[in-house]
Amino acid sequence: MSKNNNPYSDTHIRNTVYSEIGIGIVANIILLVIHISLCFTRHRPKPTDLPIGLLALIHLVMLLINVFLAVDIFTPQGGRWGELICKLLTYLYRLFRVFSICTTCLLSVLQAITLSPRNSLLAKFNHKSSHRNLFFLLFLCVIKSFFGSHLLISIIATPNLTSDNLIYITESCSLLPMSFFLGYVFATMLTFREATLIGIMAVSNGYMVALLCRHQRLSQHLHTNIIPSPELRATQTILLLLSCFVVMSIMDSIINYVRITLNDDPIFYCIQILVAHSYASFSPLVFTATEKLIISVLRYV
Repeated sequence: MSKNNNPYSDTHIRNTVYSEIGIGIVANIILLVIHISLCFTRHRPKPTDLPIGLLALIHLVMLLINVFLAVDIFTPQGGRWGELICKLLTYLYRLFRVFSICTTCLLSVLQAITLSPRNSLLAKFNHKSSHRNLFFLLFLCVIKSFFGSHLLISIIATPNLTSDNLIYITESCSLLPMSFFLGYVFATMLTFREATLIGIMAVSNGYMVALLCRHQRLSQHLHTNIIPSPELRATQTILLLLSCFVVMSIMDSIINYVRITLNDDPIFYCIQILVAHSYASFSPLVFTATEKLIISVLRYV
């Protein structure tokens, strides 16, 4: 993509992206600090406390990496990066995106287990330690991270001479086009990874919705609240979060496909940047707005 077709100097687009990243960084720092304090002050930490704190940390690192990428996109006057920095930053961003997906998936499964009746099969996993859950999450992330290892080969520093074959990432970094066979293989692997994790989230979402509907009917029949209010709020929060995650992931995939189809269209790339950052910026706001303990802590800050 030539610089003549580059709209990234637009002040409104740049300020919108920076504002979204800035809000996300502040919100994730607040959520992370509060969840660290809750881990030390709560007598019995909830199973979802660790994944939520970990998700805040992952999103914070993602957004900090995005600051460097955004600076090279919108204000590249400071000089171009070398190939090593391009590979490192781009791969780290994709790696932490995998961590984000896996942690969100684990969060949905843990909440579904927490909500399960005591006589169900899932209830047997309710007493598993947080360390086992963390080990399983790390194992899952390592396996899934290999799906994006081709970026270490495909990412290059943008040459001084413009080329229509390169896919724009930042002013300093570009993506080499792959052959049809390799492109098909990696696209299939990435689609399988996304579909697997989103499928697990969809199943756990459907299970939680079914449990909530069942408990609501029982509550109306018995004239009492079957599910404790904190569990109900936590389930509703996670359902909202997962729904937004699925919508954002689908939108990101569609916009990316349209962008590549339209010869690396810069307008769609700007839209994709906003959509790609939205989950990392939006999720801590959902947690801080719905968690009663966090709201009470913030009142005294």
